[in-house]
Amino acid sequence: VAFLVAYHQNKQLIGEKGLLPCKLYLQNVKKYFKGKINLDALSYAPTIIWFLDWSDMDSILDYLSLLGLATSAFVLVTGCANMVLMAVLWVLYLSLVNVGQIWYSFGWESQLLETGFLGIFLCPLWTLSRLPQHTPPSSIVIWGFRWLIFRIMLGAGLIKIRGDRCWRELTCMDYHYETQPVPNPIAYFMHRSPWWFHQFETLVNHFIELVVPFFLFLGRRMCIVHGLLQILFQVLLIISGNLSFLNWLTIVPSIACFDDASLGFLFSSERGGVKERVAQMQLKEAAGEQLPLRYGCYVRKVVNISFGLLIAYLSIPVVLNLLNSRQVMNTSFNPLRIVNTYGAFGSITKERTEVVLQGTSSLDPNDPAAVWEEYDFKCKPGDLKRRPCFITPYHYRLDWLMWFAAFQTYEQNEWIIHLAGKLLAQEEATLSLMATNPFAGRAPPRWIRGEHFKYKFSQPGGKHASEGRWWIRKRIGPYFPPVNLQGLKKFYEDRNWPYPVRD
Repeated sequence: VAFLVAYHQNKQLIGEKGLLPCKLYLQNVKKYFKGKINLDALSYAPTIIWFLDWSDMDSILDYLSLLGLATSAFVLVTGCANMVLMAVLWVLYLSLVNVGQIWYSFGWESQLLETGFLGIFLCPLWTLSRLPQHTPPSSIVIWGFRWLIFRIMLGAGLIKIRGDRCWRELTCMDYHYETQPVPNPIAYFMHRSPWWFHQFETLVNHFIELVVPFFLFLGRRMCIVHGLLQILFQVLLIISGNLSFLNWLTIVPSIACFDDASLGFLFSSERGGVKERVAQMQLKEAAGEQLPLRYGCYVRKVVNISFGLLIAYLSIPVVLNLLNSRQVMNTSFNPLRIVNTYGAFGSITKERTEVVLQGTSSLDPNDPAAVWEEYDFKCKPGDLKRRPCFITPYHYRLDWLMWFAAFQTYEQNEWIIHLAGKLLAQEEATLSLMATNPFAGRAPPRWIRGEHFKYKFSQPGGKHASEGRWWIRKRIGPYFPPVNLQGLKKFYEDRNWPYPVRD
């Protein structure tokens, strides 16, 4: 899914004519390090793109995404993987994340990289088999996954308790469903739950994130209970919101809480099947039969021990951060993002504001008679009558960043002015990120402006809902003033951005 999102959206966001071109970003990094691609530059932005030809960055981004998509699809469909394939996936996604800038600045990107890094050591070195006979998963790696889910949940719980007071007052869920980045239709109805139910939800959230993680260290049964509760919790989050692939991804390390005996019912008992072959291998081990030692087995033991020591060493700043009253969330303390600190919704916005982009063909943007037509995004709230979308685990990066831009200023999000310029030029690539183009089949708009609105869910069964409105809104004021292409020329030149040209 991550590579699919990258393939569909990277060119428009970080490509040659992207909103934040990655070539320009790498050139700036290179310039900062005295024009050389040295160890410092590689450490600051680890990516294999440094060593590729930048003359066609769009193709590079496509090739990396497609290679990752093909490799991950092979692993998913066949159920076969080895350390080489998993390392390829990790390097490819690391290369995209480190040039993705703000579009890739969220916790699930680091979490995917850490999960993928652990996955490398879960697999045999060379063998492509669904059940490799001589390379059982190391308990070190299994505990690496358990350590990951422990940090994810505890970090999320602590950042809430230390953050917004509404988490301590048990009122955060009164606002969450309406103000989360990309609500879905179920959130519309969940928002209207009674106050006592929202308080119960918040208590359950604190229990799952602050208490349940310690079940990992209380023996086999409690570890299994931990896995069940975490998976159920993630499923509930998937149902109630569009949080990219975050919750799907969090289920993965939770699976490490189970052993063969607890997962056996998922597999067929037919003769010659996986379950029978595993049973035979376990019988041989129980009988004391020595597995044949091979060169690869020695290598694997050394690798696993080294892996365990590396995770322990990189966990030191992460643990110190968890113990710190000034805890930060979704941060990496190493450039390769192998062991990270996590957290989500440390603060809750109490009101939902949206930036609505509007265009007009009028010669004078200040003319009271000017007709302003709105652009709709793929998933974020805009049209009051459009049903909230359900897209998880897929993800629209532009829609997500528009949510952040709404409670910041356009000066803090210069890319939104870049977006306006591309809409003025009707660039096809950029328009592919939008749900509607009100000027399709017509001359492009002369002016684009950003308007700031406060959005609220309509009341189910109420007047607005009976008119087909999911949302009601009230104008706050201008977000950015009307701009035209000619007026943006210097803005583009100062940032070395390519001047938009109509396709």
